[in-house]
Amino acid sequence: MPSTSNSVTSTLQNSGGLTERASLFSQSKAVWAVFFASIIAFMGIGLVDPILPAIAKNLNASHSEVTLLFTSYNAVMAVAMLVTSAISSRLGVKWTLLTGIIIIAIFSALGGLSNGIWTLVGLRGGWGLGNALFVATALAAIVSLSNSGIGKAIILYEAAVGLGISVGPLLGGWLGAMSWRGPFLGVATLMVIAFIGLLFLMPKSNIQSTLQPKISLLDPFRALKHRSLLVLGISAALYNFGFFTLLAYAPFVMGLDEHGLGFVFLGWGLLLAITSVFMAPKLQQRFGTVKSMCSMLILFALLLLAMGIWTSTQWVIIAAVILAGALLGNNNTLITTAVMNATTVERSTASAAYSFLRFIGGAIAPFMAGKLAEIFNPSVPFIVGAGFVLVSVLFIWFNYEHINHVDEAESAH
Repeated sequence: MPSTSNSVTSTLQNSGGLTERASLFSQSKAVWAVFFASIIAFMGIGLVDPILPAIAKNLNASHSEVTLLFTSYNAVMAVAMLVTSAISSRLGVKWTLLTGIIIIAIFSALGGLSNGIWTLVGLRGGWGLGNALFVATALAAIVSLSNSGIGKAIILYEAAVGLGISVGPLLGGWLGAMSWRGPFLGVATLMVIAFIGLLFLMPKSNIQSTLQPKISLLDPFRALKHRSLLVLGISAALYNFGFFTLLAYAPFVMGLDEHGLGFVFLGWGLLLAITSVFMAPKLQQRFGTVKSMCSMLILFALLLLAMGIWTSTQWVIIAAVILAGALLGNNNTLITTAVMNATTVERSTASAAYSFLRFIGGAIAPFMAGKLAEIFNPSVPFIVGAGFVLVSVLFIWFNYEHINHVDEAESAH
């Protein structure tokens, strides 16, 4: 996940004793404006879940073709993440956020007006570009503007992520029941509101100055020379095979309408939000970041395996999807914290490199899941996804010596 520059980081760390004691909810209007915009931006991840079967039916598309809506979105995000640091260091956080919001609004609106699956897939890629610009700088803005310290700023950001991911499917199910076009047009409208809020509530230049000197396009690649960052990035790519198999393919095997799918993924997203804010910090304090992360990944792999074994049992799939939200919420906060403490590289650059790797997994997994189901049977995508998640745990285990310092860094902070 993105963060801010070394100058901001050092300032916050030097004043850590005061900022860490500040209330999580005692924030400026600017922080809440970014928080609200982040919720809307992350709606895009789960927004299309309830309408995937409807899109397949109305546009005469196969399941694997529909899952390309996630593939194009994540593939463009992965590549765009490599340039977001360079862009934000020149435009400043505020205008990078606003540019991302404009792009999301335009491409989501065009998506709602499209008439073919391939056009929609292409437009989702444009949406991914806007989202990359936004998410790559949203945490930087929250950390820079927050008065509660880096740790609580991460929690606030993850809460926005969780709320966006949970509200997205609910909104998608409600609007999608009227028309599959509704969720796309709804997001475009909400992004306009977010744009107005950020335009007037965020400071004009106080964050931009902290992002100097300007960041090179090659810096994210150089950051991957740090073994700890490379290990976490590859682990996240493997883990995302399971994450996006669940997100992109599970709606096809649940046998529910748009409203039903919306409520299932609402439950999933709520658990994700709650655990990311309240449970993950406690796990981290008691067991450490890396051990807690591996435990969540093992449990998630077992859950995917259960979905693969009992794919035809509706209640098992529904319960597993909802329960997965708790595991994923914990893991998202834990791995974000690990990346923030992994290297001495400027944090937005480190995050860009890490995000590039993890979104590669998110790009391949959805289409692969659809193809595996078409070639074999609906159980195979979940079993394969479970295998990738277990491989991520083994990868972390064999490279533990390169990342064990993240627990020490967190304890010191």
